[in-house]
Amino acid sequence: MPRSLRRSSSFGVLAAVLSAVLSPAAAAPTREEIERSVKLREEWQYLTREIAWPAQWTPDSRAFTYRKTIEGGFAFETVNADTLAKTPAFDHRRLASELARVLGRPVEALRLPFAEFRYEGDRQVIAFYLDEQGWRCSIVAYSCARQREAGRPRGFGVVRDLSVPADNHPRVAPDGRQEAFVQGDNLVIRRNETGAMVQLSTDGSAGDFYDPETIAWSPDSRYLMIYRVRPGYQRRVVRVEAAPEGQIQPVVRSQLYPKPGDAVDVEQPVLFDVQTGRQTMIDPALFPNAYELSAPRWRPDGRTVAFDYVRRGHQEVKIIAVDAASGKAHAAVTEAADTFVYADRRFAHELGRSGDEIIWASERDGWNHLYLIDGRTGHVKNRITRGDWVVREVVRVDEAKRQIWFAASGMNNGEDPYFRHYYRVDFDGRNLTPLTPEAADHTATLSPDGRFLVDTYSRVDVPNVSVLRQSSDGAAVATITEGDISRLTAAGFRPPEVFSTKGRDGKTDIWGMVVRPRDYDPAKSYPVIENIYAGPHDSFVPKQFWPFGYHSGGDKVIGMQALADLGFIVVQIDGMGTANRSKAFQDVAWKNLQDSGFPDRILWHKAMAARDPSYDVSRVGIYGASAGGQSTLNALLFHGDFYKAGVAYNGCYDNRMDKISWNEQWLGWPVDASYAAASGVDHAARLQGKLFLIVGEQDSNVDPASSLQVVDALIKADKDFDLLIVPGGEHSVGRSSGPIDYITRRQAEFFIESLQPD
Repeated sequence: MPRSLRRSSSFGVLAAVLSAVLSPAAAAPTREEIERSVKLREEWQYLTREIAWPAQWTPDSRAFTYRKTIEGGFAFETVNADTLAKTPAFDHRRLASELARVLGRPVEALRLPFAEFRYEGDRQVIAFYLDEQGWRCSIVAYSCARQREAGRPRGFGVVRDLSVPADNHPRVAPDGRQEAFVQGDNLVIRRNETGAMVQLSTDGSAGDFYDPETIAWSPDSRYLMIYRVRPGYQRRVVRVEAAPEGQIQPVVRSQLYPKPGDAVDVEQPVLFDVQTGRQTMIDPALFPNAYELSAPRWRPDGRTVAFDYVRRGHQEVKIIAVDAASGKAHAAVTEAADTFVYADRRFAHELGRSGDEIIWASERDGWNHLYLIDGRTGHVKNRITRGDWVVREVVRVDEAKRQIWFAASGMNNGEDPYFRHYYRVDFDGRNLTPLTPEAADHTATLSPDGRFLVDTYSRVDVPNVSVLRQSSDGAAVATITEGDISRLTAAGFRPPEVFSTKGRDGKTDIWGMVVRPRDYDPAKSYPVIENIYAGPHDSFVPKQFWPFGYHSGGDKVIGMQALADLGFIVVQIDGMGTANRSKAFQDVAWKNLQDSGFPDRILWHKAMAARDPSYDVSRVGIYGASAGGQSTLNALLFHGDFYKAGVAYNGCYDNRMDKISWNEQWLGWPVDASYAAASGVDHAARLQGKLFLIVGEQDSNVDPASSLQVVDALIKADKDFDLLIVPGGEHSVGRSSGPIDYITRRQAEFFIESLQPD
């Protein structure tokens, strides 16, 4: 009988057995204790007051709004920037009633299902995202409607779904006298005064069509650019929903889903002179083998049109500028790397009316910094920032004052290098001004007029504080909110311990955090569970205060504290290969996803055990979702001598099976041996320890067949494991969707059984 069936058939027997065999330091948790731990987040999350989310400014800069914790839940509050008067952002009860009506499910006024919104229409409408869909609600009439998604979906950005018609509404020229659209795969102009039709192209076809969604008019209405598209491979992932709501028979679902190595759309920019009818194919020599081109954008002076180019393999990025009069193109800026150009850190701001200067983010010196580029030659005019620290985000560029506001981490010696602070600097790199002094992680939002910023800062041991500051020098105008956690502390909350030690190179600090049981006894011995997410696209150890959900993804999975309370020490670590440190730190992941920072993680565990005798490094489990699921499996495949048990959710276990965008970014193109080296399928026979695979049947992010291919390989290798397939479950199953309590209970029981002492 499979172990999972034995375990669930008689939990009382399990508890009795564990009581006898577990370390004398701790008896096995009862079923009731496990169920209480699953409910911990629900119990704790309403015990705080005045914990505010980052603010959102109104378009007129006269007010800002945020969500905060109050008695019974959450409320949205609006603050007048001049008087500091606070008022409810809207009528919470009326909005909850309307949302309940349109959603067809209960909605509580103090638990509205979104965390932020933006005002529209002179503060008469709010817009937000709910269930991954856009919504707009009138807060005058209190009516809500979904926002329609216009246009043809693209499969993770690089392949158009040809089964869905393109958005071909006429694009009106700025002068209002003519409009452009596509007819029979070719570009057509209609003169609005006469209704006369002019066909500008004749070379379009079903296999090489003009895409109406890329039409871009020049400001003077004389020129337009459009892309002619040769479609990529229409790979579709097909899933069977075995138990659809409201019917007996299964349903087949199909999704456009390009995978690594697939042919992507080939986009050919074409420039038209509408006056003369001249057609100019932009020479692709400057942008060969494109993975993706951005939508064309005209500079304000109308003399040039530009687009961004990413080369297949993600090792080269350019801004291509095209002269409207001649059709000649040049590279306004070029970024190249031996590994990858990090997509999530790309930033460009073209200055003035002609784009002759460009503010550009680059890791060319080994750290992400800002440069002022000559847009005519592509050469660096001057560096704007420099040092062994990382620019994380540019939040405002003031062209008139030639100043930049940005977030950075790692600048302050002696601090956690992941803490974000905000700064102002001149285009020439002078007058670097810190704006957020507290030793904490900061999230700041600037007012549209540039006068103020609302700075929300916290640490894992310091609740949120929101301060209104002057954006010029960071001087505090007023404290807006200050979190109160007295009741949470009284309920047993203790902040995590932050710990760092040296990584595999003996020089680089590796940072993590430790969550212990609320009844922690240093004289006892505790098994350890690592919560892992090791994707190269970010760092993941929490730096902000949010005690209910320190975990990998989602906000409803059992938190690290809830798991710890069952008799574990639970940790989270950022090893090499993750982001927000140096380029070399992140580059460890290049063509090396199976690494997941494990050499650093294992050293961190051993260093922690050396300073804490209760930390039983002989009993280490691990869990994670998505890329964390892949890392969890790889821990048992490649480091099974250290990790004893793992729970893997919805993993991309073979990167050849996963989406093209994420995997080609880190493993490159063409598909090579590095993909096989990271494959949990190819290495399934190496499994050591105990494995529990959980997968949502309807995962639209990672092809669920990836999980079943691992299952197939494990069976062929005669390896024992547990498997839970959740009918109808999405990518977030067990974390923020699906039968959360059931799945988190199963995870807890698995670790209780699997991490018994030898």
